[in-house]
Amino acid sequence: MKPGSGSFPPRLRLRFRPPWWGVLLAAIGCAAGVALGNWQSGRAAEKRALAATLVSVTLRGTLVPKYTVLLDNKVYRGQPGYHVVQPLRLAGGTHVLVNRGWAAAGASREQLPEFPTPAGEISVTGLRLERFARVYEAAAAKPEGKVWQNVAIEQFAAWSGIALEPWVFEQHSALDDQLVRDWPRADLGIEKNEMYALQWYSLAALCVILLLALNLRRDHLASS
Repeated sequence: MKPGSGSFPPRLRLRFRPPWWGVLLAAIGCAAGVALGNWQSGRAAEKRALAATLVSVTLRGTLVPKYTVLLDNKVYRGQPGYHVVQPLRLAGGTHVLVNRGWAAAGASREQLPEFPTPAGEISVTGLRLERFARVYEAAAAKPEGKVWQNVAIEQFAAWSGIALEPWVFEQHSALDDQLVRDWPRADLGIEKNEMYALQWYSLAALCVILLLALNLRRDHLASS
């Protein structure tokens, strides 16, 4: 601009007028990303809290093979099988439900696994838990036979008629019983949950960024 010409360069003004459907899509994507990110973060926090509360204990008692339950659909290294649950009779006369370990399934559903149960008093070390992990059941049917989908303390007590402690036990110590006790860590998958949470939060942020980038316009205003 030459001195005294009386003209100035045009000014810029930002204009943001997105279509209603663009705002709606961005809001849905952002809300979904935040909600799913919060859910994954919550799962990681739950696993971290569970790992912090686990208590390793040693119990002495006698296993009661009469009330053996096999938890169905337990896969170990790609092979189907069962978790073996038996009550352990403690010195005081009460019992604790013990998940002794994994046994491979037979060639057919009718062929249940065979495994020895130590006789007499034994000492076992493992984790004290509030309950055993549950899987989805289509209906809360009354269990029959030895093969169950889930086992709960109240359910087992009603079925067996024996008094049970209000907690369960996951055996980790070795016994000569041909069962596998390669349990997953309680905090397994925390890193994956945190990674998924970051991805969902990033998706929420991307929805906002795209809404701005695709609908922010510059207008040139003439200046005198």
